[in-house]
Amino acid sequence: MSTCHALQDPNTQWNFCPSTAASILFLALFTITNIAHLIQAIHYRSTYCWVIIMSAFWQVFTYIFRTISIYNPASFDYYATWFVVILVAPLWTNAFAYMVFGRMVWCYTPDGRLYGVKAWQFGFIFVILDIIAFIVQVYGAAQAATGKDKTLAEKLDALHIYMGGVGLQLFFILVFAIFGFHLFRRLRSSNSGVDPGTQKRSVMVLFYAMFVALALIVLRIIFRLIEYSQGLDSDIPRHEAYQYALDSLPMLIALVAFNVVHPARVMGSKEASMPKFWQRNKRHTEIQLGQAY
Repeated sequence: MSTCHALQDPNTQWNFCPSTAASILFLALFTITNIAHLIQAIHYRSTYCWVIIMSAFWQVFTYIFRTISIYNPASFDYYATWFVVILVAPLWTNAFAYMVFGRMVWCYTPDGRLYGVKAWQFGFIFVILDIIAFIVQVYGAAQAATGKDKTLAEKLDALHIYMGGVGLQLFFILVFAIFGFHLFRRLRSSNSGVDPGTQKRSVMVLFYAMFVALALIVLRIIFRLIEYSQGLDSDIPRHEAYQYALDSLPMLIALVAFNVVHPARVMGSKEASMPKFWQRNKRHTEIQLGQAY
């Protein structure tokens, strides 16, 4: 008989022996970065940082239920909860990167726009696209996880829906990267809205941190696409080292990157605050009047 607690129950939901120590370790690490983000948001008075706090919280939530599931291996509800949440939690980090980008455009470009897209529209457009990918992924993951009475074909269809949502997320990131490259060139130019010296170095470090986070999300997306490309017969889900190395660890690094290079510390809370909707055209009107004279 197996000495693994999660496999001893004949009704176990696990098809491999999960590491309790690894689950508790990542629970502790995500809790630390979550608390740090909460403290930083309060300290810098940056209300928009609730998004990155939610990202870290969902990872904490994942590992709470993963640990509980290891000790209660026959519970389908515990297993399904962590399975669904871990698949969609990174979308919060993705959305936060979009919001930070919009604020960088607002703070550090003379006209507050890129390719005709206004700063506040980046957050709105790309977060809406992120939500669409989120809904598709949640639906697919939930259908795959709540599949006790589903046929193999139905489970595969659910996984394909989830993979479609992941593919959408990747496509949106690649489109976003085009704007990112344009902002990079403007930040490096002499006519950017960034003071030379220490401030410019800090802004560039924030830019790099933001795109490191997005690169880690892309790495995680590629891993998930490969993982489920072979359907339910893939060996990858049976080796949790892949999940830790190519999903949880990259997402932890992304969260810590925003701890180390906190957007509100670099941009300031007041300066990075988007104007109210009735004030949003004021800056562009002033620029146009200045050009007219």
